[in-house]
Amino acid sequence: KASYHLISIVSKYLFHSGRTMARLFEPLTLKSVTTLNRIVISPMCQYSAKEGLANDWHFAHLSTFALGGAGIIFTEATAVLPEGRITHGDLGLWSDEHAAALRPIVAFLKQQGAQPAIQLAHAGRKASTQRPWYGNGPLEPADIERGDLPWEIVGPSTEPVGPSWLIPHELGQVQIRELPKAFAEAVQRACSIGFTIAEVHGAHGYLLHSFLSPISNKRTDQYGGSLANRMRLPLEVTEAVRNAWPEELPLFFRVSAIDGMEGGWELEDSVSLAKELRKRGVDVIDCSSRGIAGPATVGQAPALGHQVPFSERIRREAELATMAVGLIIDPQQAEKILAEGKADLVALAREALRNPFWPHHAYQSLVSEQDFSTWPVQYGWWLERRRYSRDNA
Repeated sequence: KASYHLISIVSKYLFHSGRTMARLFEPLTLKSVTTLNRIVISPMCQYSAKEGLANDWHFAHLSTFALGGAGIIFTEATAVLPEGRITHGDLGLWSDEHAAALRPIVAFLKQQGAQPAIQLAHAGRKASTQRPWYGNGPLEPADIERGDLPWEIVGPSTEPVGPSWLIPHELGQVQIRELPKAFAEAVQRACSIGFTIAEVHGAHGYLLHSFLSPISNKRTDQYGGSLANRMRLPLEVTEAVRNAWPEELPLFFRVSAIDGMEGGWELEDSVSLAKELRKRGVDVIDCSSRGIAGPATVGQAPALGHQVPFSERIRREAELATMAVGLIIDPQQAEKILAEGKADLVALAREALRNPFWPHHAYQSLVSEQDFSTWPVQYGWWLERRRYSRDNA
């Protein structure tokens, strides 16, 4: 039934005679997974979990995007270990109980024809922080009074994010060797409840990015120093995830394409990393940027689509599919990115919060202004009747 439902939804996009099909609404096949369209809902932390467990808020939040017509819907960054959470409100997947809480969300997304995707993460030296509406920095006495107690954070070195931030414990090699196992166990749980896409979070200053960047990684052993050594842990984690994740299901990797700071990670490094990730079975590079020394996603971005050039270059030079993200807000803008070969997928975040039905509106903008057939039938029937009534008034 689920397969038939997906085919019927895809047919709405493909078989309307006399219409010019937009690239944005062409299905994309990755391994055994075929998406409705090229529109992705990017991971967006909600800081609303308790002990890492998904709840009604997460169901409502993610399900809305499925009703809105997105092809792929990512969970927020989901911690593979309790100490890997950014805040006390982050989702986790370190136990079967956490998987069970996500199961109904996954089922609903699939029922609506979306591909459910999980982003697996460890916050590293940016863990144990405030929920953003309380300050988005290190935990303070007011947070502790609310019950958000700090915990020991870890990183490649003892370099803190900033002057007032916690000093991380430098991971020993025994601890480092446990990390790929934690990611692998989490992705196995994700598979068991029906996720069809998995992503390793290697961006925004979190643990794997902090190993990649020379700004945060001051190690002198085989996990620090040269580019190859700094890439070692992210590649080991990716190998472990790929081995634990079914071969027929696609694997993404999110990278901060640049640090944007002198002496930091550069775009050339991201191209090199992407080439190594391709060898290890990664199917898509999710191209974000920055975050090594502060928040990556709450500041003012310089321009619409400012990270698209990163996606374009990695796609061309690493010969790997990419996903562009970052101030993509307009259907024509998204269509142009795909049509010009700068990415294979486009991801929305805050624009989707503003308008969860963006994909349906984009279809009407690019393909057929009067068409409500892509909407859920429970909505489309009413909207079509309203259009008919207005047109014949």
